[in-house]
Amino acid sequence: MQVVIAGGHGKIAMRLTRLLDERGDQVRSLIRNPDHTDEVTEAGATEAVVCDLEHDADERVASAVGKADAVVFAAGAGPNSGSERKETMDYGGAVKLMEAAEQNGVSRYVIVSSMGADPDHEGDETFDVYLRAKGRADAALAESDLDHTIVRPGGLTDEPPTGKVFASGSGERGQIPRADVAAVLASVLTTPSSIGKSFELISGGTPIEEAVESL
Repeated sequence: MQVVIAGGHGKIAMRLTRLLDERGDQVRSLIRNPDHTDEVTEAGATEAVVCDLEHDADERVASAVGKADAVVFAAGAGPNSGSERKETMDYGGAVKLMEAAEQNGVSRYVIVSSMGADPDHEGDETFDVYLRAKGRADAALAESDLDHTIVRPGGLTDEPPTGKVFASGSGERGQIPRADVAAVLASVLTTPSSIGKSFELISGGTPIEEAVESL
């Protein structure tokens, strides 16, 4: 499988790259900073492509995506960014990647969202804008013709993976290691029954493959 990962130098993306490489998939990693090329290729990316989803023209993004079996939006404005970048990256960047995928005939799109994402979330604080931007991106993806899966993890940690999660739409709060999120992303990419699903994800007692299969 050829997988394009947007936000390829991110913590979840790097873990996902390693998992995909280990199982024999090819990864094209979209990165904004060319200085990160060596790190993503050492993690297992077959190719690193410099691409700025905020500012590059649509044609440039489509060229960076190229031919693939799936795309994963694991990019984001980052915790230290302001409200404006939440809109241009967490929403605008996700939509631009959707358009590139559609243009290139890449039907499979998996997005890393956030627990609490809601296009109608109220408030003007930066985190409010973030949840609203994530929610708008999720809604745009759900309304598209893409074979989508929306993954909304809870609080992210750098703890070792447990291999067990709780995936549901119940809204139960909790945390989850980034490594387990990456493993869930890898699993949904090869699980057709996850297409069209949106779910929240925290640590739990169900093995990842079983949790994904039962969505």
